[in-house]
Amino acid sequence: MSTLRDLVEEHTDLEQPDIDHLHRLAGDWQLLSDLSFADLLMWVPVENGEFRCVAQVRPTTAPTAYLDDQVGHVLGGPDVAHLAVALDEARIWREGDPVWYGDTPARREAIPVRTPDSARVIALLGRDTNLSTARTPSQLELNYLTTADDLTQMVADGTFPPPHRPGETTSAPRVGDGLIRLDADGKVVYASPNAQSAYRRMGFPSHLTGEDLAALTGRLADDPLEGGEAVERIFAALRGESPARKEIDGRGATLLLRALPLLPGGHPIGAVVLCRDITEVRRRDRALVTKDATIREIHHRVKNNLQTVAALLRLQARRVDSPQAKSALEESVRRVASIALVHETLSMASDETVEFDTIVDRVASMAAELSVAESRVTIRREGTFGVLSAEIATPLVMVLNELLQNAVEHAYGPAEQGEVVISAHRWRRQLHVTVSDSGQGLPADFDLDASKRLGLQIVRTLATGELRGTIELRNRVDSGMEAVVVVPLSRR
Repeated sequence: MSTLRDLVEEHTDLEQPDIDHLHRLAGDWQLLSDLSFADLLMWVPVENGEFRCVAQVRPTTAPTAYLDDQVGHVLGGPDVAHLAVALDEARIWREGDPVWYGDTPARREAIPVRTPDSARVIALLGRDTNLSTARTPSQLELNYLTTADDLTQMVADGTFPPPHRPGETTSAPRVGDGLIRLDADGKVVYASPNAQSAYRRMGFPSHLTGEDLAALTGRLADDPLEGGEAVERIFAALRGESPARKEIDGRGATLLLRALPLLPGGHPIGAVVLCRDITEVRRRDRALVTKDATIREIHHRVKNNLQTVAALLRLQARRVDSPQAKSALEESVRRVASIALVHETLSMASDETVEFDTIVDRVASMAAELSVAESRVTIRREGTFGVLSAEIATPLVMVLNELLQNAVEHAYGPAEQGEVVISAHRWRRQLHVTVSDSGQGLPADFDLDASKRLGLQIVRTLATGELRGTIELRNRVDSGMEAVVVVPLSRR
């Protein structure tokens, strides 16, 4: 399915600011659709007097007028007469009898869309209401429809939607969360039941109707500074501005407010305030922050414990006389240290993932230090591992540690200098890792499955077991050998 931008760029000559305005409208028009109890369709004029639908939104407060998606459809002739009138006369069209979409009766309206700095109509909004469940509207529905009419006039004037604020979250209160309508003096003329409940949770027991909402909100806020910011944003909406959203804490409850000016015809007549009780959302957020901090502290302590174990093994290695025992202890120190690197990185991360390239570079530096001074083996990385989950990073760092140690110790002779290359790339949800050198290569009768060396047994067990992947050690065509590890990134 083509996006709004794709369809507009392909079928119109609208410039970038016009397209951006249509995008902002599509980002805010769920509010208008819910207040109208109607489907909204965005139409752009194309050739031969036809119109193409480039976007659609259905109401969450009423049944849709369309069972099928209308995006991409092209209509002409009598079907778009209302759109043509709205385009030619640059006005909202509400005349006409109901029409039928299949078995559904519907009322059609057409609203011209302008930008704030231009009188030109750049698109049309079709507002189509399903009449199959028509009945006498309640007070809530009447206030919804009145507010919707004011906002549609603002669409035609070019003052709705408000400009986008950089960095502002896309989450916002919805119509069903709570709606409060203010007059020009900031007094509440209507509050929906959910809005009333939200303010009651903040400690206001009476009805909101007739209250000065800005002053009331300022009194209910726990933090006077926070309350003052909420007051100023409500006043800004009454002045015709479009302030940013604001969270208010009061008596253990958290309320998200969004104030929108009502400027039909360019005249400020009040504001509409959407409010959403996000107390439970913020409680869960705080619980997650606490949990994340606990997990990071656990990783930090595990890292410290592993470093303590490595230090004890290092001390033990200095006290033994057997060269084989000393070598085995030093290898254990390096294995423990490689795992500690992962936990150190996780202790500084906000989730259970790590930027693995940094870990690989540090493991490579540790392995390069093992090579005797005469051999001068260097280790280089090509490609990027990217971000990996902890369950992949921990066994993979051990596999790479063993492969690098093996290459540094056995690929080149004491007087030789050489290079070990670590390469990585992702393909088809798999991570392909290769550790290669140009040294002596593998013996002719080498068999990884039959190898008795502890390091290679660790590599094989981790690669095929915990990583659920594959590993292959083979000689290169020219010289040297390479180890190829393939790790599935999907853990299903």
